Amino acid sequence: MAKDIHTARLEFAEEMGIFFEKTGFPRMAGRIWGWLLICDPPEQTAGQIAEALRASRGSISTMTRLLQIWGVERVGIPGQRGGCYRIRSGSFANLLHTEIQMFSEIRGLAGRGLGILQNEPARVRERLREGHDLFTFVEKEYPALIEKWLRQRQVAPED
Repeated sequence: MAKDIHTARLEFAEEMGIFFEKTGFPRMAGRIWGWLLICDPPEQTAGQIAEALRASRGSISTMTRLLQIWGVERVGIPGQRGGCYRIRSGSFANLLHTEIQMFSEIRGLAGRGLGILQNEPARVRERLREGHDLFTFVEKEYPALIEKWLRQRQVAPED
């Protein structure tokens, strides 16, 4: 027997919550992110999200603030009291830009560590050197990858 769409959406939101939890974020943040990716309409009030996910409005409020880094935004809808939340267009690419900033920061920290260890044997510097070199490479290559994807997306037909 096929699942109804609402049940399938809730299961997706829960799976996203588990993914977020694996990456160090609160599960509820992932559940909200997942719900906002697949709900209809795409704009949801805190009450609608809370009801759908069986969560407290306080939890929704706290987690939607956290999710601003993941592209959740609060918007006004004409005729609707209060605000609604939705996933901002381009959020996935923006996540990658945020990662680039993190890569840059950790590369800088690794470089600082290498400076501290400059007079130490190579075997002591090896772990930091590997990280520094990797993040230098990724920091250089990531933007080109994002730009390539954005160009491809502009010419790809909509389904």
